[in-house]
Order: sequence, then C-alpha cells, then structure tokens
Amino acid sequence: MSFQGSLAELHLPDIIQLVGVSGKTGVFHLTDAAHRGEIWLHEGRIVHAETEDLSGEEAVYALAIWRAGEFRFEAATAAPRQTIQKSNTNLLMEAARRLDEWRVLAKKIPSVELVPEFVILENREGQINLNTMEWLLLSKIDGERSVRQIAATAGMGVFDAAKLLYGLVATNLIRLREKGAAPVTEEAPGRPAPAPAPAASRPAPEPAQLPALTRLARLRDECVALLGPVGESVVQKHYQRARGEIERGAGPEAIEEAIQQIARAAGILKGSAVADAVLRLLKS
Repeated sequence: MSFQGSLAELHLPDIIQLVGVSGKTGVFHLTDAAHRGEIWLHEGRIVHAETEDLSGEEAVYALAIWRAGEFRFEAATAAPRQTIQKSNTNLLMEAARRLDEWRVLAKKIPSVELVPEFVILENREGQINLNTMEWLLLSKIDGERSVRQIAATAGMGVFDAAKLLYGLVATNLIRLREKGAAPVTEEAPGRPAPAPAPAASRPAPEPAQLPALTRLARLRDECVALLGPVGESVVQKHYQRARGEIERGAGPEAIEEAIQQIARAAGILKGSAVADAVLRLLKS
C-alpha cells in the first residue's frame, strides 16, 4: 500500500492513526519545501522518526506541528533502528496537545522561517528578567538566523524555541521579519533621528570639531567590539546622531548622550556588565 497527500488538508496525527490501526509496516516521507522528515511504523506502531536535527519522540512532535507540506507513505519499509518505546496513543495525544498549543504560538510566530531581531527602544526602562534558556536563545539571535536555525544552533526543538520566543515577542523584546528583509530601526516617540547627510554632500568638519569627532569614532569602534554584531546597528545609529549634532555645533554632551543610549541597549542585549563597560568608556 502506498498513498500520499497534503498536510494542509490532513494533519499528521490523524494520518498516522489511520495507518496505525491497519497494522501496516512502512515509512512516512514528509516534505515541506527544503525540509524533510520520516516516521517509521512496524505493524502499525511508531518505532522511529527523524528530521534534519531531531530523532525519536521529539522528531515525531516536531513533524506533527507541520501545517503545510506533503506526505507519502511507503509500505513494507523497515525502520533502520528503534528509538521510540511509547505507544501510539501516548505519542499522538502529546502530538495533538502540541498542535493545539502551536495554534496559539502561531499568532505571534506564524512561521519558523522568520528571522528574529532585537527591538531597541530608547525609552525602555527597568530590567528584563530572563531565565537561562531565554538567555541562551537570545545569544543565538544575529539578525540572519531563522527561528528554525536558532533552535538548531541552541540545541533545542523548534517547538520549545517557539514557546520561548513567543514570550519575548509578546514583551516587545524581539520581533520577526521575513528573511532577506531589511532590519527595522526603532526610535523613541517624539525624537526622530536626524538623517545623516550623504557623504558627497556633507560639508567638511570645522577644525574645532575634529577632536570630538575623532573621539566619537574611537568610542563607536570600542562599543562595537563590546557588543559584537548583534549591537552594531544600535551603535551606528547613535554614532550618526551624535556626529550630526557635533557638526551642528553641539559639544561633549552629544557624545555622552550617545554612550548613555548605547549602554541602555547593551544592558538589554548583553546584560549589566557590558552596559557598565560601555559607560566606563566615557572616562577613557
């Protein structure tokens, strides 16, 4: 027996239950764009499952929440090994529970192919309390990896990663964007950043401004070194603002304000130790 269909029309737990009660041996081949997975049955019982980065029970649960893609059942194909001991009933009950929970998660994480990025609000006050796993996940966000890739890098399943990210999105610490789309910058209400003049049209700085601009450039480089790639866009934004203010006649207070704002962002992205290190640069 061999048959196939769409996961958008039939959820995987229902399909497995249908084949399982018939006592068939074989393998489900699952595809969703470039992603692949397999679930093996022996005499109707699930005995092994694999995805790109998971195997066993967790692979079953990960595949069960796919809301799109295709399936094909290939009969009489023996499993390469046995990694699952639970009964089909227990596995499918847990899979159904996760599918229900995923419907809630999908309200803020509609696709695991979206890219998380940090939301930097200049008027964000107070500390953010995160657990160890949330910090681990945040450390993998680089503006390039998708939710699926971040989960793999952090060594956790997509479902568990999505649950953690859901809270971070809900608290406006991160947001999601399409892969390849330009990052979004966030400005404090009522204080738009002045657009930097194009290099070709920007007038040469006055000699009296050069010491301040030189110091600002040095502080920018040191802040980037402290925050790394995840904070570079924040540093550049405040550098450009401070540079524009200095060129319009502002004094050292423009540099101090820029460092204060970068330190606030560093506290969110990297913790208080890095924020303190940024502030210490003012004394250098």
